[in-house]
Amino acid sequence: MTETTQIHTTPPGDGAKSRSPEFRLAADALRGLRQDLFHDAFAYRPLPRLRGDGPLTRRLPARLREYAVWTPHAVIATAALFALFIATVDQGLGLMLGPLAVIPILLTMARPVGAFWLSMAATPFSLLFGDQWGEWPWLAGSFACHLTVLTVVAVRTRPRTAGWMWALTAAYGILAETLFGSGHYDGTNTASMLVVSALILLCVAVWHIRRAAEQEVTAQQTVTAHERSRRTLLEERTTIARELHDVVAHHMSVVAIQAEAAPYRVENPPPELERAFVTIRENAVAALTELRRVLGVVRAEDYEAPDAPQPTLADLDGLLTNVRDTGLSAEKVMTGAVRELPQGVELSAYRIVQEALSNTLRHAPGASARVEIGYVLGGLGLRIVNGPPPAPALLKPSPGAGHGITGMRERVSMLNGEMTAGPTDEGGYEVAVFLPVTGVSEGEA
Repeated sequence: MTETTQIHTTPPGDGAKSRSPEFRLAADALRGLRQDLFHDAFAYRPLPRLRGDGPLTRRLPARLREYAVWTPHAVIATAALFALFIATVDQGLGLMLGPLAVIPILLTMARPVGAFWLSMAATPFSLLFGDQWGEWPWLAGSFACHLTVLTVVAVRTRPRTAGWMWALTAAYGILAETLFGSGHYDGTNTASMLVVSALILLCVAVWHIRRAAEQEVTAQQTVTAHERSRRTLLEERTTIARELHDVVAHHMSVVAIQAEAAPYRVENPPPELERAFVTIRENAVAALTELRRVLGVVRAEDYEAPDAPQPTLADLDGLLTNVRDTGLSAEKVMTGAVRELPQGVELSAYRIVQEALSNTLRHAPGASARVEIGYVLGGLGLRIVNGPPPAPALLKPSPGAGHGITGMRERVSMLNGEMTAGPTDEGGYEVAVFLPVTGVSEGEA
């Protein structure tokens, strides 16, 4: 009888999963310490200059702006000179204590984390040359140097790195007091160092958090503005599609009716011609069905089909009459030989003029407007210009949805036209549009 021995093996990942939360927290903390203060501690990270187009530097003259970009470097160099002054005045041994107080501060401009370690190493080393009866473990120069280094490195890194630096500084001070605190020194300044540095690092951490929040808000606003612009564009395209549906449906209905009636207008038409007309009519009816289906997809819930036909340039007089009733002085000027244009062009031209006049009513109430329509060879030219409002201080513009220019550009782009819009020298606004019309000449008009 054979006995089977079963050996249970533990997957490699199960041991890590069974560890306590405290162990994982300590492991993450040590990993963060190694990453922040040990990994590439002396990596070269030069201090960047100020932006020449910043909120402060751009207000300066061009000559001063060239030097203002070096302001961070000048501030650190001034702090180094201040620490040098404290070290030499307090101890009188500037030849040895001066470099120990200056070099770590200057190193923050190139290797910030390395400057912290150098300041930590220079602190006990400076005790060999300082006053053995003063406060310790930080001499006056070392106190100023280490406090400056902590501040600069905290500004240049992130709050977690500042927390680790403060913890190591506290560990060094407590260890020095524990091992040598019963000596002949007048007193210790570890508490002063920890309190002052904690306040400074707390202010720097708040500054970091606020700046990160501002950057996040700016990024969200940028994304929101982009999405709003994209949504506006889609809404305008949907509106144009709804309006052009009637135009296209009319043409397709005419094709279907003509194809159905054509065989009866010819005596004894050949069978091939009858089949061709039947195919044309079937395709036209199928196209109309698809158009209705597409319109159902893009139709909003509150959309109502228009009862009247889509407007054309012949309806501009009625539009101008309505505009004049609101108090706007509007005139129309037409040049060239007036002719019938494709319905899509007529509709788009009418909507462009309508939107331009609506913008005038909203943003320049009380101003005069001029609508110029030019029938030229190869297309149609439009120019809608308004003057400045008569009393801008008394009449406040009415805010609009911000879709007007976008909708006009979409209509012009759909017809492969050109459009310019912008303020005039007189303080008004001008919209100029050219809509090409292929296959139409002056002689055909």
